Amino acid sequence: MTIIDISIILFCILESLNIIILYFKPNIQQGNGVGVFDNLEESKNSPSLELFVSYLINWVAGVKLIFILLLFTILLTGTDVTKICAVICMIISIAVYFWRLHPIITKLDNMNKITPKGYSQALRNMILGFMIMFITALGIYFIG
Repeated sequence: MTIIDISIILFCILESLNIIILYFKPNIQQGNGVGVFDNLEESKNSPSLELFVSYLINWVAGVKLIFILLLFTILLTGTDVTKICAVICMIISIAVYFWRLHPIITKLDNMNKITPKGYSQALRNMILGFMIMFITALGIYFIG
């Protein structure tokens, strides 16, 4: 088992927990629970908006599940080259968070629409941690 395998396994475990949260306890404030968004409660005042929010939550969970299952398949059947390419793709796809999502959640945090205050920075650190983990795994694989 290589450091690349270990990083993929760790990511899959952590994201699997987030998928479980999104499917079964989306309102909590841990992991990827959307309970941190104060507007979630407001959406419950409109049946169509509540359904739309529920759809988006389940869509995100489904996309995460696709990623995890693809990574699991690569882990079981892929060559080292395939695994390295997968990790590079994960770094790029995770980095997109900083382009599109982080500015939005930071604005919401600054508007006091996120509880707890400062959650956007905690989420940034967690996502940055995933990127650092994958970059470090690549470095160790190639150097060490």
